[in-house]
Amino acid sequence: MAKFITIGYGDSAGYERTDPALREAAHAQDARLEAAGAVIGVAGKAVQVRNPQGRGMQVTQGAYLQSALPLAGFALIEAANLEEAVCMVAGTPCAVADGVVEVWPLEISHT
Repeated sequence: MAKFITIGYGDSAGYERTDPALREAAHAQDARLEAAGAVIGVAGKAVQVRNPQGRGMQVTQGAYLQSALPLAGFALIEAANLEEAVCMVAGTPCAVADGVVEVWPLEISHT
């Protein structure tokens, strides 16, 4: 099985506009993913870490990337392929509540 990182973006306004039954179904999908072994979490406050040429660590508060929607959370899932991973997250809260979920194949280095 391949591993995928998912990044969910969404805001409370989109969530509140979503039919409560659809929200419940989306949370049930998250629960199924978690029961199947997915690691799911809400995004906390980010820091940026740099160590240019190994000359000294620099830490900056805040995210490096910016988005039109707030970052909502992350998940690590396993799926047979990208298409299956996409189908797995299509029913999750960010995907159905006017947000978006990015699905990134995780290329694991074996060094």
